[in-house]
Amino acid sequence: MIDILFSIVRESWEVLLESAPFMLLGFFIAGLLKAFVGPEFISRNLGSGKISDVFKASILGVPIPLCSCGVIPAAAQLRQQGASKGATTSFLISTPETGVDSIAVTYALLDPVMAVFRPFAAFFTAVVAGILVDKDEKMNRNKKEAPKLIPDAVLLPKMDETHGASGCGCDSHEGHIHESSDCCESGCGCGHSHDDQRPESLSGKLSFGMKYSFGNLLQDIGLWFLGGVLLAGIFSALIPDGFIERNLGDGFFPLLIMLAAAVPLYVCATASTPIAAALALKGLSPGAALVFLLAGPATNAASFTVVAKLLGKRSAFIYLGTIIGCSLALGMFANWLYYSLGLSITDWVQSGEEHGHNLLYTVSALILLALIAIPKVTTLVKGESLHGCSH
Repeated sequence: MIDILFSIVRESWEVLLESAPFMLLGFFIAGLLKAFVGPEFISRNLGSGKISDVFKASILGVPIPLCSCGVIPAAAQLRQQGASKGATTSFLISTPETGVDSIAVTYALLDPVMAVFRPFAAFFTAVVAGILVDKDEKMNRNKKEAPKLIPDAVLLPKMDETHGASGCGCDSHEGHIHESSDCCESGCGCGHSHDDQRPESLSGKLSFGMKYSFGNLLQDIGLWFLGGVLLAGIFSALIPDGFIERNLGDGFFPLLIMLAAAVPLYVCATASTPIAAALALKGLSPGAALVFLLAGPATNAASFTVVAKLLGKRSAFIYLGTIIGCSLALGMFANWLYYSLGLSITDWVQSGEEHGHNLLYTVSALILLALIAIPKVTTLVKGESLHGCSH
């Protein structure tokens, strides 16, 4: 038993070492985005109702590192400010499926091909869903009263009811989103009014962005990332090499298995990466890993009900169906791409584990752990809730 625990700790530490420098880089870029790209820029470009809005929303969502907790109130605010249903849907998909932090970690733990293909797959899925939602909206526009920009105050109070499972505890009053819980204050994506008062000077903006990224944002997903690292360590220690490939094969069936596991589960984009890497090391096909990376962060049972309130039931089912369909199709394409190019995601993961980690990796891992742990310990000492928001 001691040997197993030691093996799990060792494997988890190796995953953390491999990913830590890229995590820090990803959060640095996220801080730059926060400092120089405000929500007013996003909403200003998504309200024309044209197909171009869908493409813009999909592209804008790719680098933004928001989880499903943060993206729903952010999307609600976009909807209030005039974004079309299609653009809102695209933003809801591309944002949680990927981000600068998860792209960097994907490169570190999987391979360069997946690091490029993952954001492309998120963008493609978001575009398809947005176009389908707008098309459905236009087809039904003459059959019923024109929809409001956002349902009356039924949406965000409902989010309080699902707090701890899918969303933040924010409320709505006179068309505006207000912070009403610690989640909003923790930078989970709800708090726009106070959090987006950017300083005018360059140094002030940089300080503002870095405080958000390495403070609020890192606290928002830090424990979830460490949970993913621990699961990766457990899988690496307990599952024999090649076990998945021998028992599930590498065809369509593993894609369905990963989809069935990912859709009801919530795991953020960054935390899903070490899990997928550990499973790939044990023989999971690239396509099945991609299905988990796409469907896991974008869907979960609780947040689906909130999306239905925001977009309507028809659009919500298009949202879910597109994620499922595109994840499977893109997973099959990823398998074909890897095999046709003679690539092996397992070889890349193994080579990443076999090379030594220099001092940079160790220092980065310790810094990352400190940035996550110190605010949590401080919060516990003060007797406050450990989580400002649950995902």
